[in-house]
Amino acid sequence: SSQAPVLPVPAGVNRAAMVNGKVIPRTRVDAVVKQQAARGVADSEQLRQAVTDRLINFELVAQEAERRGLTKGVELQSQIEIARQQVIFEAYVQDYFRTRPIPETTLRAEYDKVKQQRGEREYKARHVLVDNEGEAKTIIEQLGKGAKIDDLAKQSKDGGSRDRGGDLGWQAGGTYVKPFADALAKLEKGKFTTQPVQTQFGWHVILLEDVRSVQFPAFDQVKPQIQNVLQEQEIQKIFTDLRAKAKIE
Repeated sequence: SSQAPVLPVPAGVNRAAMVNGKVIPRTRVDAVVKQQAARGVADSEQLRQAVTDRLINFELVAQEAERRGLTKGVELQSQIEIARQQVIFEAYVQDYFRTRPIPETTLRAEYDKVKQQRGEREYKARHVLVDNEGEAKTIIEQLGKGAKIDDLAKQSKDGGSRDRGGDLGWQAGGTYVKPFADALAKLEKGKFTTQPVQTQFGWHVILLEDVRSVQFPAFDQVKPQIQNVLQEQEIQKIFTDLRAKAKIE
């Protein structure tokens, strides 16, 4: 018979089902139900039965795949090992932050920093980016004579905005490098910079089309995103520390 032999249930295992002698422990059902709870699905007998049925199907397919020798393939073994390490990694990270939660004061400090960087205004601007100051001054002269920045932007080095007439869209000042942001903040609506603005990218001529006030979201509203960012930074530090201690060849 191709059916697996019936094996004794290990002591202490509270089984949810038995498939061809292989136990599906209730803890496995609990783990899936917990995952569903994280997605907002309430625990219920119907859910547990559906999870159990799904795990039975998985087990049946796994047994059939093993019988056909599929599980011995190098590629599948590699995928299984990667999945195993990902699960271990996620468990490690959860345990790490359970015992070392990021303090509320750190979260608030990061919120205040981001809020200050973003500022209370957004700018709708166009610019032309060129290689040298002389080119930038020529563009300023042409603007002064009535030329359209949309046309002048065709010579811009900034490929992202060149085809849109130099349009940078609505952006907070803090999203730009400091010399650019400072020049933008000093401009009046409808005016352009009368002196070229130098950044590490080259020389800019900037025209401010519009300004609007922005309401920064409340701390509680963005707290989860801030926590995720800081946790990711902490995870990178974990990698760095572990690599420093390891022998990697």
